[in-house]
Amino acid sequence: MQATLIKLHQKDHTLEVHFDTAEPYLLSCETLRVHAPSADVQGHGGVGGTVPIGKEQVNITSISPVGEYAVKLVFDDGHQSGIYTWNYLYELGRRYGQVLTAQR
Repeated sequence: MQATLIKLHQKDHTLEVHFDTAEPYLLSCETLRVHAPSADVQGHGGVGGTVPIGKEQVNITSISPVGEYAVKLVFDDGHQSGIYTWNYLYELGRRYGQVLTAQR
């Protein structure tokens, strides 16, 4: 699976992600931050992580590609660790995202 479009809507605090084999999703920046694929959130080996709280207004300040398989998101609360693979973004979209039925 590959992301074909990633578009940040800073005003709405959302990230729009389109995939080559699936429906597009709209994910809140809060969801992306709270479920960051980083050791401080997920723990080392899935043990010892901490779920961040109070992230309702968090926003993304930058998006950088990581090879052809992922992106790195930088948040305005200073968090910038964790690599969001296409598969991970798709799973977050399936679980927590809004399916986009029409182009924004």
